[in-house]
Amino acid sequence: MNLEPLQYALGALSGSLVGFSLGMFGGGGSILAVPLMVYVVGVPDAHMAIGTSAFAVAANAFTNMLSHARLGHVNWRCAGVYSAAGIFGAFLGSSFGKVVGGRHLLLMFALLMLVVGGLMFRHRALAGDESAQCSSENATKVLGFGGLTGAFSGFFGIGGGFLIVPGLMASTGMPIINAIGSSLVAITLFGLTTAVNYSISGFVDWPLAIIFVLGGAVGGFFGSLGARHLSGRKGALGSLFAALIVTVAFYMIYKSLPAGLL
Repeated sequence: MNLEPLQYALGALSGSLVGFSLGMFGGGGSILAVPLMVYVVGVPDAHMAIGTSAFAVAANAFTNMLSHARLGHVNWRCAGVYSAAGIFGAFLGSSFGKVVGGRHLLLMFALLMLVVGGLMFRHRALAGDESAQCSSENATKVLGFGGLTGAFSGFFGIGGGFLIVPGLMASTGMPIINAIGSSLVAITLFGLTTAVNYSISGFVDWPLAIIFVLGGAVGGFFGSLGARHLSGRKGALGSLFAALIVTVAFYMIYKSLPAGLL
C-alpha cells in the first residue's frame, strides 16, 4: 500500500492520540486507531486499517504497561489468567472477522461500543477492591470474560481495552486503575495475535504501523500520568472513558451508514 508523506505524518499524530488513550484509560486505543486509520490517515481498506492498528496498539500497550507496572497498577496473576483465555478467542475471532465486509464490520464495532459505553457510565462510580485477586472462586468467571473479550477483540481487530477493563472489574471486583494497568497485558497479547493472523493475509502496512507506534510512545507517557491523577477523583476516569467510547461510536455509525440514509 502506497501512502503520501502527509499520510504518514497524520499516522504519527494519530498514534500519539492512541497512545495517550491507552495510557489514560487502558483502552480506547483501538476504538480510536481504526477510525483514525480510515478517516484521518486515509487507509482505503478497512481490513488493512484493522490489521495495521492491531499491531500498533499491541506495541503501544506494551510500552504503557511498563509505565503502569512501575506505578504498581498491574495485577499480574489476573492479567495472566485473563490473557490466556483471550488469546484463543482472539485467534478465532480474527479468522471470522477477515471474511466479513469492511463496512459491516465497522458498523457492528460501533454498536458494540455503544453498549459498553453505556455500561461503563452506569457503573462509573464503583470504587472496587484494591486487594482483589484471581482465585479458585472466581477463576471460571475470569476465564469466561477473558475468552469472550478475546473473541470480540480478534473479530473487530482491536486491542479490546474498552472491553477488558470492564471485564476485569466485573470478574474480579478490582478498582478501575488496577483494571487499566492489568488490561494492557491482555491488550498486548490480543493485539499481537490478531496482527499475526491479519499479516498472514497481507493486511498490515508495516511502515505505517511503526510510525504509529513511535507517536504512541510519546502520547502514552502523558496518558499514564493523567490516569494516576484522575484515579483519585471518584467516577472521573470511568466517566471520561465512557464518554470517549460513545462519542467515537456515534461518529463511526454516521460514517458507516449508506449515503442514502444520511
